[in-house]
Amino acid sequence: MRLCVFDLDHTLVNSPLDLAAMALEMRALIERHCGPLPARPDRYRVGELIRHCAREAPAMSAAVWAIALEHERRAVERAWLEPGAREALTGARDAGFATALWTNNAREVTAIALGRFGLDAHLDLVVTRDEMRDLKPDPDGFRVIAEHFGRARDAVVVGDSWVDGLAAAEAGVPFVAYRARAEDLDRWKVTPVARLSDLAALPAWLRERAART
Repeated sequence: MRLCVFDLDHTLVNSPLDLAAMALEMRALIERHCGPLPARPDRYRVGELIRHCAREAPAMSAAVWAIALEHERRAVERAWLEPGAREALTGARDAGFATALWTNNAREVTAIALGRFGLDAHLDLVVTRDEMRDLKPDPDGFRVIAEHFGRARDAVVVGDSWVDGLAAAEAGVPFVAYRARAEDLDRWKVTPVARLSDLAALPAWLRERAART
């Protein structure tokens, strides 16, 4: 079986979700209740703050997750369909690939976005943070995917960021970078097997890949 795994936000669906603002709000809440986090030159990221709460302040975890969910709800209200997204999904299936979604978003928000744009009918599996033990770039989401599909003969992850690339590499799956910034990929040492400027070009690449395997 061949498998094409997509990210959601800024790949299939675009939204004004601001992860930096989300992390700032989470950090402020944590520091109000638990004291200041160690200073450092780079910002704290959402996944780091969530893991910090799980380890050091589990009583804060529900409140921190609530911040994430509220940001996601507001963002999905103003989301729009990424050009070529529906064509990429249907084209992947036409090329002989099963389709899955692997996203750090909550299932509630993911279902709203997929239903609003009619993408849910084109996906064979949806994996959200509700089913995962940890967020990308941790590869745990691919564990859920593998449990559903079994061992895929040819699998590929499609995403727009280094986070997807790291997660794919940790899962041992090739990464196709859609609209990823070269400086981010270079900084995080993520090497995609292909870079696509247009999601609609993905089906042709998948057919070529399938023909080679």
